[in-house]
Amino acid sequence: MLFFRKVRWSTINKKSLRINGGIRANVIRLIDESNNQLGIIEKEEALERARETGLDLVEVAPLNDPPVCRIMDYGKWLYEQKRKEREAHKKNVRHTVTLKEIRLRPETDKHDLEIKLKHGREFIEKGHKVQFTIFFKGRQVIHREQGFEVLEQITQNLSDVSKIERPAQMNGKRMTLLLVPRKHLPPN
Repeated sequence: MLFFRKVRWSTINKKSLRINGGIRANVIRLIDESNNQLGIIEKEEALERARETGLDLVEVAPLNDPPVCRIMDYGKWLYEQKRKEREAHKKNVRHTVTLKEIRLRPETDKHDLEIKLKHGREFIEKGHKVQFTIFFKGRQVIHREQGFEVLEQITQNLSDVSKIERPAQMNGKRMTLLLVPRKHLPPN
């Protein structure tokens, strides 16, 4: 044999406010659609007034004695609450800055370097950080100056839209340079 328990929650969610016939109290404090307090009246009389205006009777403060009810358009109120919540969420969402990495070699061809610079410029203009990484193979590590020259050329080409956050430095067999967008970019 199965037993089902009826659960009643003590906290009231805005979405589960009692409306119209769901109001349990027989005597309520009524507020009309233009926010005027009409005093303490019977529930049936309040429901009749709500029907006359074509609106809903909503229990807004059920814990008061007597409970406070308001005559309003419940569907419109719910819609406005959702819209306010959505607007507040939009204002809190910020652009997340991500780190984009562009990989190069010391002997990267001039045209290939121009394409990598174009991609780097696009990333920076979108507000991302860009890390240029030069990988050295075998004995290429001996010629570090080639890597520094390539990164210096990148820095000069992107100086109008970016600034250096971490200058070119060697880490094992890789050389890295980190660029970040300038605060105020000139209008295009």
